[in-house]
Amino acid sequence: MKNFNTIIFLIIFMLLLSTACKKEPIPYLNGPTSQQITANATISELNNLVTGTESSLRNNIAIYLDVVSMIGREGYRFSGSEPRYTSDLLGAGNAILDNNTFYLTNPWGSRYNTIRNAYILIQAATNSSYLTDAQKKAYTGWAKTIIAYQLLLNLNLTYENGIRVDVANYNNLGPIVGLSDALTAISNLLNQGLTDLTGSDVIFNLSSGFNGFTTTSSLAQFNRALAARVDVYQQNWTAALTDLANSFFNLNGSFNTGVYHVFSTASGDQLNPLYLPLNNTGENRLAQPSYVTDIEPGDDRINKVALRNTPATQSGLTSNYDVAIFKTNVDPVAIIRNEELILIYAEAKIQTNALSDAQTAINIIRNGHNLPNYNGPLTQAALITEMLKQKRYSLFYEGYRWIDVRRYNLLSTLPLDRPTDHIWKQFPLPFSEN
Repeated sequence: MKNFNTIIFLIIFMLLLSTACKKEPIPYLNGPTSQQITANATISELNNLVTGTESSLRNNIAIYLDVVSMIGREGYRFSGSEPRYTSDLLGAGNAILDNNTFYLTNPWGSRYNTIRNAYILIQAATNSSYLTDAQKKAYTGWAKTIIAYQLLLNLNLTYENGIRVDVANYNNLGPIVGLSDALTAISNLLNQGLTDLTGSDVIFNLSSGFNGFTTTSSLAQFNRALAARVDVYQQNWTAALTDLANSFFNLNGSFNTGVYHVFSTASGDQLNPLYLPLNNTGENRLAQPSYVTDIEPGDDRINKVALRNTPATQSGLTSNYDVAIFKTNVDPVAIIRNEELILIYAEAKIQTNALSDAQTAINIIRNGHNLPNYNGPLTQAALITEMLKQKRYSLFYEGYRWIDVRRYNLLSTLPLDRPTDHIWKQFPLPFSEN
């Protein structure tokens, strides 16, 4: 990112920080400088940094999920004021992916802003005289885990075009690195986060989205769950199974155990930006028709969509079904949950030729959604197809289908909505990165 982006961010960050902290004599009207915060932060200031960092994880998450879900042909985003959803993202005619418009720059910038928050937290915790060494490690371990997660989301967009991973010093940013090096750096960050969390002392509070994941051991499990996701992106199947074993993965546990973005109607908080009323007009999130036509009879995941009173149509696209995952404007949005981990386990078992174990995991998913056991061929190829199908329905509109079919070189299997549409492999780097 160019320096002007970081300057804008710091202004916003300091304004947010000044509203979150108690009033004290400060040298500038718009809040303390980052140098003051990082010099010797109090526990209260550190906890405000944690709260602000967690809150910023949600910024532009709706645009990110709309983007990857549309390119992955999971759904449509209709907007009366924004035609680029149905033109650029679907590759209509001569449309291209713009490197300097909202659907890329907004989520991209938000992720790096959160990373900047997290690095300020690391510096502030490291330099604070108010903390024990074990307490410092908890702050830095959590922050490194968050940085890795944010980098991965941006890499999901630009893929082989790469990302910047060396961004700790915003005045001296590292180079763009390619896919393999970026995944390695993200994995290393998660490992560093785990090292810090091990034996640490957690004294900060997190939102209810981290319920069950507020202790040293449970935050380490969250870290390893993210690591398992990165492992399969690296085709490191043995590491994925090891990291799953150290995560909150539970083959017989609730599908929904996990970590979430949470929302509320409280003053100053955010509402769930993915929620839209059913049968809405003008602004819609809709299921791509194949979600319904391809689903097996009896599959309860049909309830992730809802039949509209009248079809919605825009730009030659029509859907009879609204996305109905979010019932209210304060429903949580998953960061990572056990259902994904079960499917990661299935994938790793397939790839290590433990096909019976993979079948067991797939049957747990199928049975959990009112379907009978898998009865297809017990081969790697057939089980990969079945695993990807279950991921499609279990993680619908959670941001994975495009990434999964791309990993398996199956982008050409995605449906084309109109004769002149195209399937994109990746986004260009944002203009600000060139």
